[in-house]
Amino acid sequence: MTRDQKPVTSLPSEARRAKGGDQKPVTSDQPALRSPKGGGGKPEAGNWQRMRFKKNKVWMAVDLQGQPVIKEGKVLIKYQLEQDYEYLVKRENVTSLESPGTETPPFSGKTHRHKLPDPKDPGDPASSKQTSLADKICVFTDGASSGNPGPSGIGVVLRYGEHAKEISQFIGDATNNIAELKAIDAGLSALKNRDIPVRLFTDSKYAYGLLELNWKAQKNRQLVESIKKKMSGFKDLKIIKVKGHSGHPENEKADYLATSAIKNAKQ
Repeated sequence: MTRDQKPVTSLPSEARRAKGGDQKPVTSDQPALRSPKGGGGKPEAGNWQRMRFKKNKVWMAVDLQGQPVIKEGKVLIKYQLEQDYEYLVKRENVTSLESPGTETPPFSGKTHRHKLPDPKDPGDPASSKQTSLADKICVFTDGASSGNPGPSGIGVVLRYGEHAKEISQFIGDATNNIAELKAIDAGLSALKNRDIPVRLFTDSKYAYGLLELNWKAQKNRQLVESIKKKMSGFKDLKIIKVKGHSGHPENEKADYLATSAIKNAKQ
């Protein structure tokens, strides 16, 4: 996993996620940069420039002269113009589109299939935990709560070989911990073949402790027991803890899908 990526939020305080114990977004004090109307198309001059961050196409903030906007010695990027979170990354990791790389497809609330990076590639963050994921189903989950408790959403990215499926769902009012658990529940429920090895990635210390370290549930016991029952039906299932907002592509997607579910429900 990359460690140079630092999230910056431009959301109003009531829409920021509650992530107890995880890394907190840093509020940006620079003027807001304009995005094109409707969130699509080519950005206006002096705003966002299409670049590549490692293996992903991103938008990089530039000034009116087309120079990178530098903050704390790093440049500001976002994966999608309409997404809520922005990130500070090392300048040397952002290159022009002509540089070689493999694009990770855009976030979407719809289910679709697309080609993904080779799981055997050491540049794939998930491979730091597993020698090879080529023969395994990978599930990346995240939950978000606006208010904690408050309006909540879940995001799930599933991949197997060259195929992927995404889930973005509003779950009503809940705590962030419940949202994290329900995201895991939704990911497991989406798997039909339980004979294939599964690796589930979460950035929730709470969920990881309950489901992998056998912590005793003080709350949400019924939900936890339901998930554990589903887990017992898989021949080979492991839950892996990842650091939130650290540049893990699929984890960032899951986060975006979860926060988008809340945002779309409010519209």
